[in-house]
Amino acid sequence: MNRRILVGIAGLLISSAMFAQSFGSIYEKSIGDAMKVNYPYLSESDVMWARSVYRIIDLREKMNLSLFYPTVKFDTLTNQFVSEMADGRMSFSGILLNEIIKGNVIVTDGDEMSVPTTYADIASKMGKDTTTTSIDDGTGGLRDTTIIINENPGDIKQLLLWEQWYFDKKHSRMDVRIVGICPIYLGFDLATSRLVKRRLFWVKYEDVRQTLSTNEAFNSFNDAQRISFEDLMLQRRFSSYIVAESNVYDDRFVSQYKLGPAQIFEAERIKSEIFNWEQDLWEY
Repeated sequence: MNRRILVGIAGLLISSAMFAQSFGSIYEKSIGDAMKVNYPYLSESDVMWARSVYRIIDLREKMNLSLFYPTVKFDTLTNQFVSEMADGRMSFSGILLNEIIKGNVIVTDGDEMSVPTTYADIASKMGKDTTTTSIDDGTGGLRDTTIIINENPGDIKQLLLWEQWYFDKKHSRMDVRIVGICPIYLGFDLATSRLVKRRLFWVKYEDVRQTLSTNEAFNSFNDAQRISFEDLMLQRRFSSYIVAESNVYDDRFVSQYKLGPAQIFEAERIKSEIFNWEQDLWEY
């Protein structure tokens, strides 16, 4: 009797696994052929008010896991990162790094987004290194061996967004556009044995919108209603917090003049200021 139950359970597990693998092939998805939606024309006279804002998206937060996963690995045959998932889905960071490797986008170093950089420099910031060390050869002697430490996109755990909030008087609404994205590396430095935090590069968001439009983001509620990464960013389906706004002090960050919990209150003040500016325009 117990053997029959075990056989039945095993059959259900196998059939469930086969169903899960074949479910994605019952219909053809169109995200791979999608085109980005161009922004409407915006003239200087239409912008009544504007403010630059910097915000952090922590990819480890539950709401942002669709940006962080799946994990990717470097494929030496194609010389780019590939997904470890059977359906080929990529993480947000993996998509950006592949675009840089292919030479499809221009990446810069520094907050001014004016100094060009290369993928080799980015990989070095992510801990990629080649070292030579001496080890025991088994006969009492020593021999040199080369140790290669590859970069890991999984160590990109935050995204820094540069946004422009503005009030469009032509359409009477407050709107926002992402100007640039800067992935932030949070990893372990073997040389210093310390955790390090580095801004890797800046990329103009407009340069990667088309690629993000053709890559699918996971929807934990409905496999049939998945959206692209471009839709996810456009619809602002992420959790974040403000770290800076444009100011007379060379756009200094909140952490430079507030400490501890005061940084959270300052971020909420900036967010409320933007919200209240629009609300104060209306009379009821």
